[in-house]
Amino acid sequence: MGAAVELDADGRPVRLSNPDKVYFPEKGYTKRDVAEYFLAVGGGITRALRDRPTTLQRFVDGVGGEFFYQKRAPKNLPDWIPTARISFPSGRFADEICPTEPAAVLWAANLGTLTFHPWPVRSTDTDHPDELRIDLDPQPGTEYADAVTAAHELRAVLDEHGLRGWPKTSGGRGIHVFVPIEPRWTFTEVRRATIAIGRDLARRMPDQVTTAWWKEERGERIFVDYNQTARDRTIASAYSVRPFPHAPVSAPLRWDELDDVEPRDFDIRTMPTRYAEVGDLHAEMEDHAFGLEEVLELAARDERDRSLGDMPYPPEYPKMPGEPKRVQPSRARHDKEGDEA
Repeated sequence: MGAAVELDADGRPVRLSNPDKVYFPEKGYTKRDVAEYFLAVGGGITRALRDRPTTLQRFVDGVGGEFFYQKRAPKNLPDWIPTARISFPSGRFADEICPTEPAAVLWAANLGTLTFHPWPVRSTDTDHPDELRIDLDPQPGTEYADAVTAAHELRAVLDEHGLRGWPKTSGGRGIHVFVPIEPRWTFTEVRRATIAIGRDLARRMPDQVTTAWWKEERGERIFVDYNQTARDRTIASAYSVRPFPHAPVSAPLRWDELDDVEPRDFDIRTMPTRYAEVGDLHAEMEDHAFGLEEVLELAARDERDRSLGDMPYPPEYPKMPGEPKRVQPSRARHDKEGDEA
């Protein structure tokens, strides 16, 4: 698989073992190809990860093999890569890496990391998110174009509530929209704000968008996955490589180009050229921090006037205050009918 090589990441040497190991068999892309991609977009992915506790999605045998999520910092972590302690809903905690330079990304890539999953917090305050992240997830029967339609309306929703989002491809069929916020609200409050935004969007596009947690209720609509803002749930960072045969990446976009691109346009071969031409389209996020007062007031009105309170958490979470029963509707109906019988 070739002798180890040393790559330079902004002046810091990083050792790359087995550089000829094939990670994407369909395309023939190797570990070195992946590493050189991350170097080409180093400024952008470092900005997306900087000072954020980050889970590593590792594919040590490439996309054809098994993968795992590494939440705790590896034991062989270099002393120049900082960590931060985060707590899980269970009450347990972990020290996760917090990349601060391109060399940290390259070091993780040497371990087989393709996708980086940063928390929406900084190492200085791991209990108060500074990003609200909206995941527009196409359900069976829908495609990227449907997510684009929803994203345009989402932009209007955000604008009406004094917010601004930065879109990117998920690397699959979906679209992610990140909103930089002031780190003044808890995970629970940020999730509540995301639910309110999703419900507002679904009211405007009832046949195209849903916030229904249970798959049997979603239909052929775009699902606003509000639980991606729950503690310990993360979204792939901008510029992360996604584990599909053609080596796509999560690509930052301008709003005015959503309709003219396809997720397949962006992979580890094409993205370096685009990055060299347009730079990091999300860089401006660093200059903004919005408030959630208006959307939290919307959430309060939903609860007061529409009896729309909290929604179910993921199944691995402990029961949360105010959360409805985690029973899928068809089963609940069946149980009720059985009781009545």
